Amino acid sequence: MDEEIKRMPKVELHLHLDGSVRTSTASKILNQDVTSKMKVNSDVTDLNNYLEKFTIPVSLMQTKENLIRISRELAEDLKAENIIYAEIRFAPLKHLEQGLTPEEVIDSVLEGLKRVNIKTNLILCAMRGDTAENNRLVVDLVKKYLNKGVCALDLAGAEALFKTKDYQELFKYATSLSVPFTIHAGEADGIESIESALSFGAKRLGHGVRAGENKETLQKIIENNITLEVCPTSNINTSIFSSYKEHNIRILYDAGVKVTINTDNRTVSNITITEEYIRLKNSFNFTIKDFNNMNINALNAAFLTEEEKELLRKQLTLY
Repeated sequence: MDEEIKRMPKVELHLHLDGSVRTSTASKILNQDVTSKMKVNSDVTDLNNYLEKFTIPVSLMQTKENLIRISRELAEDLKAENIIYAEIRFAPLKHLEQGLTPEEVIDSVLEGLKRVNIKTNLILCAMRGDTAENNRLVVDLVKKYLNKGVCALDLAGAEALFKTKDYQELFKYATSLSVPFTIHAGEADGIESIESALSFGAKRLGHGVRAGENKETLQKIIENNITLEVCPTSNINTSIFSSYKEHNIRILYDAGVKVTINTDNRTVSNITITEEYIRLKNSFNFTIKDFNNMNINALNAAFLTEEEKELLRKQLTLY
């Protein structure tokens, strides 16, 4: 079955560009081995520690050349795993340290992605803890590039330190511009974060697994067809769950939640999507049919037109 998992077509909705930089590339650019500084180890105990692993990749992603290369290589890695569609997210304002404009950053990433024959879109991240002015600028950038390689807005960063409820105005602004969005919620912070995201109109939640802590919230997610972008290995890295077998993905799936499977950060979490599926199979006895259902969930929730979804659905249905 492991070979079948590798061959099957897959959709990934929750994938950070800066968390998926090849360690070989970073080491070559810096002329030193930085692998241990880019991957989780025993010093990572929560989301804030986890986020420290992004320091080196972000420092490298400050030139057009590096941005093009890193995004091209990620697209190559995804294609090698038979991913037929991926939404890749990053925070464009984190890449201006050497004088690039936000537009040059976005254009460079899009250039790298289009060099590989795989369907992708970008999600631009506003950041918790950044200024309201900067985050509104990210919304404006999504609007500017919407349907031109960018498909949505996200809110990322230290969720427990910067509460979701404090970003109501940001998502009101996004809604006023008809900018689609997903929100990191229910990862480092709990039910209140999820409820705030839902109140803003989010139809997708980045992670969202803490919904299992409250029956009413869970029921709301089921009844409103809210899709969860679940990243099991990442959740264990940040100590939301103590082990793979303790993860609640099977409970959520069996309850009728629209679950999708994602890596979050291929490099930081030291995981591929194929390995993620295999771990889920081994821990919870998920079948190929279950995985296909979750890919259909992902496609249904993707920030794509119905025509685009239908073309991709045929690839999943044929399988």
